[in-house]
Amino acid sequence: MLILRCPAQLQLLEETLRKSLPTTLPVLGTVMTVARGNPASHEVLVDSWPNFNIVLTRLRPEDHRDPRDYYTNQLSVFYRDKGALQALLEGTEAVTQERAFQILGMQDGLDQAVQEVASARGLKVEMIRYWALMSPEPPQPRRQMPPGLRLAPVSPCHIPLLNATWALGGNARSRAFLLGLVRTLPSVCLLGPRGRPVSWSLLDGQGCLRHGYTVPAWRGRGLTGLVLNVLGRELHARRFPIYCAVLPHNTASLRALQAIGFVPQPGTFHMILCTPQ
Repeated sequence: MLILRCPAQLQLLEETLRKSLPTTLPVLGTVMTVARGNPASHEVLVDSWPNFNIVLTRLRPEDHRDPRDYYTNQLSVFYRDKGALQALLEGTEAVTQERAFQILGMQDGLDQAVQEVASARGLKVEMIRYWALMSPEPPQPRRQMPPGLRLAPVSPCHIPLLNATWALGGNARSRAFLLGLVRTLPSVCLLGPRGRPVSWSLLDGQGCLRHGYTVPAWRGRGLTGLVLNVLGRELHARRFPIYCAVLPHNTASLRALQAIGFVPQPGTFHMILCTPQ
């Protein structure tokens, strides 16, 4: 596959991917992040240029440090042809037996195709299916800032709290991943009277609003809107799509997001985790 490094190529790819939203969300977000300084150390590959059938984004090979770390080893894919997807998965550009990874995408059949190839290579596969939501404008908070709270970036010293409250976290690899996001990408939190975060959200390498959380004692006060308004304005100013991915059973988050302007998108946002046995 061809690695796109030229700014003009990345710009043309960005505009092409916009025409296929929301299906291209994780790939478009990664391409835009790469083109704007590449803080997450990803690279963009296509099968041919400029007439491509498939786009793959992945962590740069030189940044692979832990063969069992699927948090950092993120890939996203968009394809126009299922044959191109099958060829990609049967090669070594994406699926390998030696390294854990996760694949993100929003196309029907992606999960089944990855499952078949990864299982045949002896990898353990876990599927997580989200609903994607987009906001056409920066989310508008419905409440004023409660007294005693203030906005701030998430600090590295807050990572133990974020790691402990993340459903996929709680281990050393997830802690290192979260620390990398906080150090390289935008984040916002609301600090309580004692200086501890009570609500927060991070941006990931796919340009997705991730890891949003409000501690139970502060829920129901509209804090999500205050946090996402800040990140949403930054994303909007840089022409990024404003989007997030939420588990279908998380009805409280879905209601809160729709109340501040997010709109559910068709299709499924797939996160496919693969680890060597």
